[in-house]
Amino acid sequence: MVKIQNLFNKEYLSRYNISIPRLLPSDSAKCNGKIFKDKVIIITGASSGIGKACAIEFAKNGAMVVLAARNSDNLKQVEYEIKHSGGIALSVPTDVSKIDDCKALINASIEQYGKIDILINNAGISMRAAFDDTDLDVMRELMDTNFYGTVYCTKFALPYIQKQKGTIIGVSSISGLAPLPGRTAYTASKHAMDGFLNSLRQENRRKGINVLIVHPGFTESNIRNAALNSKGKAQNLSPRDESRMMRSEKVAQHICKAVKKRNRDLVLTSEGRMVVWLHKNFPDIADRIILHEMSKEKDSPI
Repeated sequence: MVKIQNLFNKEYLSRYNISIPRLLPSDSAKCNGKIFKDKVIIITGASSGIGKACAIEFAKNGAMVVLAARNSDNLKQVEYEIKHSGGIALSVPTDVSKIDDCKALINASIEQYGKIDILINNAGISMRAAFDDTDLDVMRELMDTNFYGTVYCTKFALPYIQKQKGTIIGVSSISGLAPLPGRTAYTASKHAMDGFLNSLRQENRRKGINVLIVHPGFTESNIRNAALNSKGKAQNLSPRDESRMMRSEKVAQHICKAVKKRNRDLVLTSEGRMVVWLHKNFPDIADRIILHEMSKEKDSPI
């Protein structure tokens, strides 16, 4: 059995040809200038968190952004902020779990701008409960929003993005690459998103479009406050220290740079990259570390 202290021993790493992942330097996320001028970018879940930060970041860099989310008041506020700063924005209230809403979002974007260059599938909800206690309706709601929301928007936007040889983005999670106990529905939805987008990338390799999957670690946002409990009600309180997490604005800067470089994968936070590496190379050790850390949360369900 591998001892944890051996994981970072240079002789051990060399013997088994193991490479430690390179961690992103704190100043690596810079996306300056009007590099997305005249590009049309749709962002779902744009009323808060990573979605809002992406909307502001891409608009700052010259893009015409289409903002989609269920909360129309917050969406209008983001639209106002962007326009007040000299950007171009259109808000379209959208529930991505509904096929007709997703189709209407794409149609509104084409009617307004005539093209779509980039789609950022960011809309998502989380949950926190042991699977034993979780209502099946919660499982379905997570899949409807996180997975099918991505499928629906991508389906309707795809022909236009193919025409522009643009980019489709899925904002997944570290839990799309590694397990996260107490969040079974969330983890399942992110694994499904990853599988869908990875396959879509292969299908479109010869058509010139790029597919980028973003795997943020714990990010400072409202997602944990709005996370559903076992009965499908918002828990209203984050169980983690939000101040110690990567800020949504920094995530948006990394995404902006990755789109510019037409990257295919982006794994964020140094802790997140290490978890992914550990789970790939030492899954049993990673499982025990993850379980230990998640069980330390206040009122942990596991």
